[in-house]
Amino acid sequence: MTTTNAKKQQRRKNRGMTLIEIMVVITILGLIAAAVGVAVIPKLEEAKQDTAKLDIRNIQSAMKLYYTKKGSYPDTATGLKALVDTNNLERMPLDPWGREYVYMNEGGKPVITSYGADGNPGGEGSDADISSKDQNARQ
Repeated sequence: MTTTNAKKQQRRKNRGMTLIEIMVVITILGLIAAAVGVAVIPKLEEAKQDTAKLDIRNIQSAMKLYYTKKGSYPDTATGLKALVDTNNLERMPLDPWGREYVYMNEGGKPVITSYGADGNPGGEGSDADISSKDQNARQ
């Protein structure tokens, strides 16, 4: 009889997890994923905005180099393509949302802008424009 009881106990141990146990584990994993998502997604947008600001500063540095070589900034029509040609770059970086940076020569001063997440001028939050004009005013 003892061997029969031992076999029954061994079978119970080998059965694995019940459906309820699996559902509890999946629910817990879902709650953890939701909590992480709520905490991480706003930081992702903030990181994209910081990346755009850094890219704009780098483009401004390239503009200064262009100015020392050519004596003036490129006109709006030529745009950032002039930097690629003059500084032997393969291409200009895209903003963190996958669009080209906008360049305008406003009275001899270069202004580089990303239109944010929505790709349209204006906006608030992650849709807000990020511009060298704003960065220069803060410095």
